[in-house]
Amino acid sequence: MNKLLYSSLVVLLFGATCVPAFAGNPDRQGEAGAYELLMAPYAKMAGLHSMNTSSVTGVEAMHLNVAGLGRINKTEVSLGHAIYLQGTGININAFGLAQRVGKNGAFGISLMALDFGDIRVTTTSQPEGTGATFSPSFFNIGFSYAHVFENKVSVGVLVRGVSESTADISAFGFAIDAGVQYVTGPQDNFKFGISLRNIGSRMAFSGEGLSFQGPAAGSSPQYQLTFDQRTTGFELPSMLNIGLSYDFILAEKSRFTMLGNFTSNSFSQDQIGGGIEFSLNDMFMLRGGYRYEFGSDDVITRPIYTGLCAGATLQVPLSKEKRNTHFGIDYAYQQSRIWNGTHNITVRFNL
Repeated sequence: MNKLLYSSLVVLLFGATCVPAFAGNPDRQGEAGAYELLMAPYAKMAGLHSMNTSSVTGVEAMHLNVAGLGRINKTEVSLGHAIYLQGTGININAFGLAQRVGKNGAFGISLMALDFGDIRVTTTSQPEGTGATFSPSFFNIGFSYAHVFENKVSVGVLVRGVSESTADISAFGFAIDAGVQYVTGPQDNFKFGISLRNIGSRMAFSGEGLSFQGPAAGSSPQYQLTFDQRTTGFELPSMLNIGLSYDFILAEKSRFTMLGNFTSNSFSQDQIGGGIEFSLNDMFMLRGGYRYEFGSDDVITRPIYTGLCAGATLQVPLSKEKRNTHFGIDYAYQQSRIWNGTHNITVRFNL
């Protein structure tokens, strides 16, 4: 009864929230900012194009469906690195910690930063560069909590701070993620998940970099004044994910999983896709998928990614007595139309 009541409340919450959040259309594409919130910093989710909404667990869940945070053994630590669109010089670095609290709860902290390298400073009089360089700082940190009810229904919420800055301008905002996962079947084969991401405050840039000097209007003699420019604010890239998956148990510790996912983007085209994952003895895994973006046939506006992705995992137990504690390495590749795709690698410790 409690589970049914809670599930009903979650569905009503998502329904009430999604009506105003996703009333947009593709004409709003490009009007949002902080698109780094949509990047996949970890390899397991990247190897499925972030379509494992129903089955994601642990640290990675804080970047897709925070409800999966609670489905960990005790402690999980993950370090992620990605070469974003190889050839652009952009790298993604991430750190996450998930810790079980009590019997059914878990807390998590997530940090993610983009590294743009050194960019040359150019001016109208020196278009080839002044000799100086700068590097933008894109950083976000999230704090989350998830709870599992009767090992069937899990819910979670995350609050994230988002910062974007250079030496003389900056913007800061807050975002909230919420999610739910439902597991059923004789061996917990069937999984269903919903996540609502990046619902938060508008962001706007401010700082000394927006100031300039100009002559005072109508003054005699002429003298200079400092004027401050105000920038237009922008929304965060809100999205709704709905996913399901089914595990075919091949042996005691081997499985074959099929999954599907639908993503509704408030500032871009919607997406749909599916993927598969094969796990052998819970030590070696292969995964891959394809994601299609509606309205993506136009040569100019179609997405940078082709839709194809693949990945692999190798993990070994840390103890013979405790087989559910292990060390793992994950790799993923997402194919892109130009540049040379995105490469992700993750190192995980599950204790």
